[in-house]
Amino acid sequence: MIKTAGQQQVRVRENVRGGTGAVSFHDFLTEEDAFGAGHLFSRTVIPAGASIGEHQHEGEFEVYYLLSGQAEVLEGDEWVTLNKGDMHRCASGESHAIRNNGSQEAELIMLILYENAAHI
Repeated sequence: MIKTAGQQQVRVRENVRGGTGAVSFHDFLTEEDAFGAGHLFSRTVIPAGASIGEHQHEGEFEVYYLLSGQAEVLEGDEWVTLNKGDMHRCASGESHAIRNNGSQEAELIMLILYENAAHI
């Protein structure tokens, strides 16, 4: 399967999970295309000053991989800076948030994958 950039769904959402500003999700894979492995497969753009508010994952985990820019992620009760090439994973039962306090947009891959009890 090949899905060109023009075929990918782009969703712009305001105040995601109680965060600030508009975040763009460029969905490169759908849940159906991924055979039910997860429900978010996105190249995401967080403009300067925007954020995704704190939220918890249950029965799934989320991965952020920073492609460009800089972002801060809330891990536990500490804000940690992510730079290009850095990764953050939020496991099932944990909470996290992400914000862009920099002067340039942050671009990252976001994946939400379901837990697979057969592999635990």
